[in-house]
Amino acid sequence: MSLNTLFQQKKKTVNPKRKEDLQFFLHSNGLKCKEIALFDLALTHRSFSNEVSSPLFNNERLEFLGDSILGLVVCEYLYLNFPSQKEGFLSKIKSYVVSEATLSKFAKDISLSKYLVMGKGELLTGGQQKAAVLADAMEALFGALYIDSGFKVVKSFILKLIEPEISKVKSDGITNDFKTLLQEFCQKKFHQFPQYKLIKKSGPEHDLSYYMSVVVNGKEYGPLVGKSKKSAQQAVAKEAYFDLTKTVSL
Repeated sequence: MSLNTLFQQKKKTVNPKRKEDLQFFLHSNGLKCKEIALFDLALTHRSFSNEVSSPLFNNERLEFLGDSILGLVVCEYLYLNFPSQKEGFLSKIKSYVVSEATLSKFAKDISLSKYLVMGKGELLTGGQQKAAVLADAMEALFGALYIDSGFKVVKSFILKLIEPEISKVKSDGITNDFKTLLQEFCQKKFHQFPQYKLIKKSGPEHDLSYYMSVVVNGKEYGPLVGKSKKSAQQAVAKEAYFDLTKTVSL
């Protein structure tokens, strides 16, 4: 059975209450939709689709699309609005704006978690508040909005979210992207990149923990744990950065 056929079936399963809730969510965030099933899909976590034996009925494909759309919008905005800044500066701001922490903040700002559908196991472990889950759903929402309403609409929505964050970065600087800070430090002092290693994964599929280490100039830090690879990398990068900047002159 093709994905298109599956999606047509999915359209028939969006019950009136779910449809009403999603329409309220979209309206409260200044959005309209033509196809509500797209947004139902965008806010359906894989833990739910696995439980009902429909592995394609989750937001991972829309997340894949939304990630690229977000990157394009952010890059274009930075290119046009910071004409005198070098690529390194633009990359640093982009890294912050598209980070898991920032995307999960956006999700909380628009009350996205209330409308997430997920499996019982994921719910029991606080899935609706996990940064990785919220960030992924946010990107899936961008993907759904693009397919439903086009690039102009999704671009406007993304800019509404990112412009205040970029202004904040300009005034306060970036202090929580330790992967970027560590990489810049290593390039300057050691002329090499830090090397991250996934040591192990543990826990059930719906609630995995990732253990990452990082090797800098022959010294290994970690492993430290996170609920996603990105968060574990940030944790171990922070440890390495603070250790190195205490012992090596900047």
